[in-house]
Amino acid sequence: MGGQRVSPVRVRHVPAAHPYVEHVQPPPAASPPAVSVLPDPPVPGAPAGRWWPHPALEEAWVREHAHDQDVLHVHFGVEGRSLPELRAWLDALADLGLPLVHTVHDVDHPHLHDQTHHRDQLALLVERSDGLLTLSEGAADRVEREHGRRPLVLPHPHVVPLALLDGPRPVHEELRVGLHLKSLRTNLAPMRVLPALLEALPDLPARTGRPVVLEVRAHPEVLDPDFPRHDEALAGLVRRLLDDPPPGVEVVVGPRLDDAQLWSALQALDVSVLPYAWATHSGWVEACRDLGTWVLAPQVGHLEEQGGGMVRTWGPPGRAPAAARLSDLLARCADGPPARPGRAARSAERAELARRHAQVYAGVLEGRRIDGGSPP
Repeated sequence: MGGQRVSPVRVRHVPAAHPYVEHVQPPPAASPPAVSVLPDPPVPGAPAGRWWPHPALEEAWVREHAHDQDVLHVHFGVEGRSLPELRAWLDALADLGLPLVHTVHDVDHPHLHDQTHHRDQLALLVERSDGLLTLSEGAADRVEREHGRRPLVLPHPHVVPLALLDGPRPVHEELRVGLHLKSLRTNLAPMRVLPALLEALPDLPARTGRPVVLEVRAHPEVLDPDFPRHDEALAGLVRRLLDDPPPGVEVVVGPRLDDAQLWSALQALDVSVLPYAWATHSGWVEACRDLGTWVLAPQVGHLEEQGGGMVRTWGPPGRAPAAARLSDLLARCADGPPARPGRAARSAERAELARRHAQVYAGVLEGRRIDGGSPP
């Protein structure tokens, strides 16, 4: 495209209603933005505010709304499309001259046991995207190794709102360790770590010089035998802990926390234990980093790289950690919270991420192919 662009680039994020997308835009400021983020279109038959299945991933929708955006940027939501549907959609974007940017958040999809379809989709998106991004050098290495193209690395922004980033951490005598089962997302394997945590617990006060509390949280469906992801062994253990909790164990079974409640709950912990069986990156890790809470996790994906020194790992995800290993790691976390970036650093990072994203959009609009081999 010739000439200098005056109006903001209209970007159709898939989805727009996501904290990641919000936080790769500049903090509120007086200067006009270089990018205009378009709202998610309404989903026929879905309640207001639900973005999936995203209409902009349909061939017919993009052909009908070809001039409503300048760039389409996909983050999540393609798993519901078949490979022929995805190819037809990519062909439509090419026909229309509508540039596509794709951020590889997940090399391994957290909601799928069988990764075959996801990998096939990823191969197509890596090949056909005009701009290709990811969040860590480790993920870029893997995408390049498996698909022959290296994404440009732009790190994960803050997750917790900027206004909360410099808030004081709660003061308590005990070392508080949290394990949140949520609704047993597919990539969670809590029975690999919860028994070892319970085994480590009695000896921890002597190691840390402080009382230790293990807080186990779960949504009610974890105890429902008709729940599709029901794990009877786990449900039985949670029931026993509810009925007769050992010293230092607190069990909370309740509905999903809203964002404000989650930030408060995470900041009340000294350590958050992630029972991942696989992962690539993690918004939960980024939230803990914002709040000054240690993360304990298996060696999955690129969490250590992402965490900037506040992620400690116990070993491979495929087997249960030894209680002694967990005890050692938790004792190291008892000396105090990790350093957190703070509002000023996160604001500066966010402004830089917004600038780099705007460069990517300008580059693909000029017809350039943007990735790690040709930075904007």
